[in-house]
Amino acid sequence: MVSAVHAGETDVLIVVVKRTGDTEYHFDVTLRHADTGWDHYADKGKIRTEDDTILGTRVRYHPHVNEQPFTRSLSGVHIPAEIKRVIIRGYDSVHDDGGQEILMERPQDRGDVIRKTR
Repeated sequence: MVSAVHAGETDVLIVVVKRTGDTEYHFDVTLRHADTGWDHYADKGKIRTEDDTILGTRVRYHPHVNEQPFTRSLSGVHIPAEIKRVIIRGYDSVHDDGGQEILMERPQDRGDVIRKTR
């Protein structure tokens, strides 16, 4: 078993974003973290602007020790028209933010899908 200190930070591996409305988006985010159990696990993912405004948060309420990497979704994320790029970042219960994030353009037209892999 990996100790809580050595489990590291959460890395964002893949993001798939679809424009579902005028300013609404759906995100599928794949994260990797060496969860050790309740003492150290990937506890959330956030979608934010380049000036650190939080647009959406997906909280995870339990560890994913035997499910790595794992993908979770977040729907109904409002991204104002003037925001062209967003940052997707993972967080864990020990380090908070850190690890690899993904910066991506938002889809321009309804129904458009963008996939980005780190």
